[in-house]
Amino acid sequence: MILFNNAGVASSSGETPQTIDEMSDHVAAFLEALGLRLVDMLGFSIGGYVAQSLVLRHPRLVRRLVLVGTGPRNGESSNNPRISEVATNAVPTLDDFLFLFFSPSPASHAAGKAFWERRHQREDADPPSSPQTMKAQIAALMEWRQPRGERYADLKEIQQPTLVVNGINDIMVPTINSFTLAQHIPNAQLIVYPDSGHGAHFQYPRLFVTHTELFLDN
Repeated sequence: MILFNNAGVASSSGETPQTIDEMSDHVAAFLEALGLRLVDMLGFSIGGYVAQSLVLRHPRLVRRLVLVGTGPRNGESSNNPRISEVATNAVPTLDDFLFLFFSPSPASHAAGKAFWERRHQREDADPPSSPQTMKAQIAALMEWRQPRGERYADLKEIQQPTLVVNGINDIMVPTINSFTLAQHIPNAQLIVYPDSGHGAHFQYPRLFVTHTELFLDN
């Protein structure tokens, strides 16, 4: 398994692109530099946007696609004003994570705190994003929200088997977007986890890994 930080993100050098399509071109260049001709691609949140762009622009590189906590181009946006305030914190706190990635229930918050502990066990933790990266990602998100031709028509061009995963109450990328992905991608299946939000795969890590393995090995 390879964890990829795009150009300018965390420890990666260079400048972060200002569009999702440019980000996906960086992924393609990265895979080709490693000599990887066919991979299974998992994209979470903004990474899910990049993964969709990748399979549309470079379809030969991807065998199967996993889209987590994400949505289509020009999908439904959240109207919660607090999200942009919290999400732009350079160094997120535990409370930030619980608000953005988990549901308000005690069980979900307990799972969020457990994830927080696991997250800080990494010895090679990513450094905070630079101001340039944050500005570029905001610009890319704004561009992704703009229509491009008939709404959702590009999803029908995705031929890879696709697993779509989300929590039942994602406040970052509203869960309805996951249903849209599953409805319009020809060979897609959808899993929605209960009492969870944007970070449903953080809340149910073992179940998520089991479901993903079943999907990739089928």
